Amino acid sequence: MAKTNPKVTARYKRVRRIRKNMLGTSEKPRMRVFRSNKHIYVQIIDDLKKATLVSASTENKEFDAADLKGKCEKAKKVGLMVAEKAKAAGIEQVVFDRGGYIYHGRVKALSEGAREGGLKF
Repeated sequence: MAKTNPKVTARYKRVRRIRKNMLGTSEKPRMRVFRSNKHIYVQIIDDLKKATLVSASTENKEFDAADLKGKCEKAKKVGLMVAEKAKAAGIEQVVFDRGGYIYHGRVKALSEGAREGGLKF
């Protein structure tokens, strides 16, 4: 953790505090969110195998945001995309890891999109 920005170090502390009580298994993998200024990324991870099972982001080639306005709408669409991919991979339930971010705005929109797509958490 080489970043010295107080916001970045505070988020890393929150991540560690949240993650020590959270574990993704093959029956119920962990859905991890990362939010940058322009994009949002989500991965479904099996922590026991140390493998990413499914991933989606606003930078994917199959992501089409031509008709969407705003980052929250894009995040919701990413949530729907990851839910589709998870269903295809046989994943129905996940543990939601908000990545140290507040459950608000884009993170909330992504989780609502994933729930609409059929994921349970």
